Amino acid sequence: MKNFKFHLFALITLCLTAGLIGCSNDKPEPTPEPTPDPTPTQTYHFDLWVALDRHGGMARDVQTLVRSMTSLDADQPQITFAGEGTEVNAILSLETIQKGAYYYQVPVSGDRFSKYLIKDNKISVVAERRFQANTYACRKYTHAWIDDNTLVIMAASGDTKSIIWTKLNATDMSILAEGTLDIPLPPNSNVFTTSGILTYRKSDNHLFYFYYGKGKVAAGKNTRTSPFYTAVINPSSMAVESNTPCAIDCEMVGSAYGELLQKITFVADNNDLYLACYGETDNGEKSYLLRMPANSTQFDASYNGYPNAGKLISIEYLGGNKMMAYARDDSKGTAIDAFSHYYTVIDLQTSTSSPLKYNGAQLPYSSGRFSSRMAVVDHKAYIGIDAEGTNPKIYIYDAQTGQTTKGAEMKAGYYFEHIRVVDDVQ
Repeated sequence: MKNFKFHLFALITLCLTAGLIGCSNDKPEPTPEPTPDPTPTQTYHFDLWVALDRHGGMARDVQTLVRSMTSLDADQPQITFAGEGTEVNAILSLETIQKGAYYYQVPVSGDRFSKYLIKDNKISVVAERRFQANTYACRKYTHAWIDDNTLVIMAASGDTKSIIWTKLNATDMSILAEGTLDIPLPPNSNVFTTSGILTYRKSDNHLFYFYYGKGKVAAGKNTRTSPFYTAVINPSSMAVESNTPCAIDCEMVGSAYGELLQKITFVADNNDLYLACYGETDNGEKSYLLRMPANSTQFDASYNGYPNAGKLISIEYLGGNKMMAYARDDSKGTAIDAFSHYYTVIDLQTSTSSPLKYNGAQLPYSSGRFSSRMAVVDHKAYIGIDAEGTNPKIYIYDAQTGQTTKGAEMKAGYYFEHIRVVDDVQ
């Protein structure tokens, strides 16, 4: 009997214990949700260059101001430069090179290479180097970056009978090498074009210099007398490896000022090189967007990425075989201040042009020709429009969504010249 009670007690204890375990209120710890990555810290700002009274370029005598802005979005008061910006004419030319945090140029003194920083709306000289053998004029040269610290500047010599070059260390502006490009004057030409266009393609490690010859006509003005040529250059030795004329009778856009005012060439994701050009026709100027395929050193004569009427003014690559163009509708006027300029996205594969729209309507035409009034960063293009009868406005095009939104607005009396994306310096 005692044995039976013992076993019964043990059985009851076991069942109670099992019940307590089965009914426990303890719950397993939930798996923590992954912490989202913090919003990336913006490491750049915008330098907004404007002119007073009218647009600059073409050596126009206008006052130029610059102001640094963290954002160009719409959620801010009207932009003004009164007490905010800095006047640059006495130090800097509107025609300038900008990379990373710094500006580089042959300044208005015309006797040196200089490197500048604009911070807290003040201009400071970072480094300077006086010319050695080769001398350059303010505003009249072209350039290319071989790497982040090696800058090549090139232009016609003082007598315009040859093309000179200088290779610079961008850190201290020391001269690494200089010389004269080994190319002859084109047939029927007396002089070279002032600057030409220089660019670098990393994929095949070549510099490409685009230039043409000019000759005097009865009025004494130098005019183009040859198709433009492509000189392919070894960037280490600066030796010319080939020098061939373009099959299309045209010249580069804005070649007198290199790419100091506007951008007209770029290398796409697939290493195709593009160049904006124009030629004279019975109906006025006709633009071409030429393509040099990857690993080739000559343009594809069968390709024209811009079959439209009018003239390309400046271009910016958006990625994904698309580019933004600032173009001119000649039927609306061809003067610098004419309200005849517009923005359009060009598909480089189909050669189709789609003018930018906002709320279903095409953006208004803008005045101003010689400028780089658009900048691309983080897949967005920031563009400035000086439309008739309204304050200057910035619009923002998202290259990933294809949507255009309205950005900041400036007070009246200012005219867009440059929108630059500039790295922050602590």
